Amino acid sequence: MSITSLPTTHELLTVPEVMAALRLSRFKVYDLIRSGELRSFTIGRARRVPADALRTFIDEQLKEAA
Repeated sequence: MSITSLPTTHELLTVPEVMAALRLSRFKVYDLIRSGELRSFTIGRARRVPADALRTFIDEQLKEAA
């Protein structure tokens, strides 16, 4: 699943959706969240990542790699 294949109606992504989009483990996604590299918030016990935060993270990674 790529970020472009995520439904455009989803403004908030679950950790498993982020895992699939980035093809990373749950541990690594939570590590990115803890470090502040990937913005997120909780609603009750549910962690959500704004879709624009994921796009920003990807863009920043591409800039660093260039």
